Amino acid sequence: MSVEKAVTAFAGFMVLLSVALTYWLHPNFVWLTVFVGANLFQQSFTGFCPASIFLKRVVGLKTERELANTKKTAN
Repeated sequence: MSVEKAVTAFAGFMVLLSVALTYWLHPNFVWLTVFVGANLFQQSFTGFCPASIFLKRVVGLKTERELANTKKTAN
């Protein structure tokens, strides 16, 4: 799995989790949804995403470009 796909999956999970928490626990959990959406929006312009940094450094995932380069050199 690439970093880009993992970030998308993580963001989707966080939105669904925050909606569930808002519905079943407390209405203020809607702010988690706002935070995730704002982070995705700013990432689309700046390219900065804390989740992608974490996924690269700690989890060890590679970007789509790195995976493509690995496939080219393996052939």
